[in-house]
Amino acid sequence: MTDEFTPALTSTDWNAEWKELQKARRHADDASFWDKRSATFTTKDAPNRYVEAFLAYAAIRPGETVFDMGCGTGALAVPLGEAGHKVVAADFSQGMLDQMEARLEAAGVRTVFPKLMSWEDDWPAFGVREGMTDIAIASRSIATADLRESLMRLTDIARRRVCITLATGSSPRVDERILAAVGLPQVLGRDYLYAFNILACEGIKAEVRYINSTRDDSFESPEDAYEKLSAMIDDCSAVQATDAEREQARGRLREWLAANLVPNENAGQPDCKGVPQNPWRLREPRTVTWAFLAWDK
Repeated sequence: MTDEFTPALTSTDWNAEWKELQKARRHADDASFWDKRSATFTTKDAPNRYVEAFLAYAAIRPGETVFDMGCGTGALAVPLGEAGHKVVAADFSQGMLDQMEARLEAAGVRTVFPKLMSWEDDWPAFGVREGMTDIAIASRSIATADLRESLMRLTDIARRRVCITLATGSSPRVDERILAAVGLPQVLGRDYLYAFNILACEGIKAEVRYINSTRDDSFESPEDAYEKLSAMIDDCSAVQATDAEREQARGRLREWLAANLVPNENAGQPDCKGVPQNPWRLREPRTVTWAFLAWDK
């Protein structure tokens, strides 16, 4: 008599596994980190294929209201406001909200309402209540300890549709090509699969599409490139390696950069965030693939 087989797909508590994965990862950035980072962003608009794809997939109808959780500097909230939508745009970084408000002021948009609020806050205490808007979105902003709770909170807010994006591989801060080239094993999160499975367990049939986002990484000098990219090697959440293996990887990184770092012919021109590019770039731009998940109520 053989042991009864139990499929892991249907017996796994995906949210419990997510929680354990979050414990093994680097701590999520706090508001002060993003306040400082906001100073590196510009209010100048630049063509952004990611934003265009997200909004196309979201299929928000004319006149619909939107809740944007983790709005950052308003990559989605600003064009939605320009299109005439009323948007409640929440973020836990005042610096990011300040940048968004500057963009809104420059565009003459008065239909986007900033809200200083985190994923963990008591949303009703901030006026964010069940069924508040037609659409709820969270673009590249879900880095919470309890993924199920975050997904269900968004679902409760929306009257018609929820749209989110999550990473399909490693952290977007990690260039998987480089880790492979220097011989380090990667820890792939596959965050979107956790979300898909959690939603399926809730009886929610999410659609999944993909958005390729090109990163125009540029650097002040070859040494600047080495210092910034070697941070991936030291990130314990991105790789699992001994100190000796990391030291060997740093040597290989210098060899890789010698072959793959080239003068940037677009130095000084704005990148996808409107920030001036530096004098050096990687020979082949890095592509990060995001999973776009959406479900209707």
